Amino acid sequence: MKVKIHHEGENILLMLFLIIAASGVLAYRFFDYKPVAWGLIILMAILFLLVLNFFRLPRRHFKGDNSDGTAVVSSVDGTVVALEEVYEDEYLHRNAIQLSVFMTVFNVHANWVPVKGEITYVKHHSGRFLAANLPKSSSDNERSSIVIRTATGEEILVRQIAGAVARRIVTYVEQGETVDIHDFIGFIKFGSRVDIFLPMDTEIKVKLGDRTWGGETLVARIRS
Repeated sequence: MKVKIHHEGENILLMLFLIIAASGVLAYRFFDYKPVAWGLIILMAILFLLVLNFFRLPRRHFKGDNSDGTAVVSSVDGTVVALEEVYEDEYLHRNAIQLSVFMTVFNVHANWVPVKGEITYVKHHSGRFLAANLPKSSSDNERSSIVIRTATGEEILVRQIAGAVARRIVTYVEQGETVDIHDFIGFIKFGSRVDIFLPMDTEIKVKLGDRTWGGETLVARIRS
């Protein structure tokens, strides 16, 4: 699988590389006991590789059938942490199935569009920075809500949620755009979660604890 670096990380990685390189030179020059200097250099190199891993952007392609536009594909890499009936009161104002995927700092943090359709609503909300795997993070944390109307007329709400470490949510889509499951909906930096709110009669294809891959894993089918 070919992997490139997400553009959200290019400046961060460049600055981090320069800082680490300068720190490594200073450590090697001023520490008389060279094993200590090499230890610091190795630790800084590991830090750089961890951040590099965070901003990787693998090329993804959904291999299933979406000719009828009913496929719901995971928006992110991570683990299914919530799958339950809830009342969505920001936009849908009805009961829905909430399917939530939690990302650690080791996951790819690009966010893919989960369903094919038209963007009908985009709104950013300021909030807290609770751990993103907690249920209250969906309503209390910094978040962005996006609604997509599918070809079948169903409206699917996708919510990008910041976590205890995440401090920036980026949303790329705008109201009125037509999107497909190979498009990007946004990016969340350093640990977070994405909720998808689905119609009650949706056929769910995953269970709690399942691993998902953004842009690839079929998580549900909307009944046409």
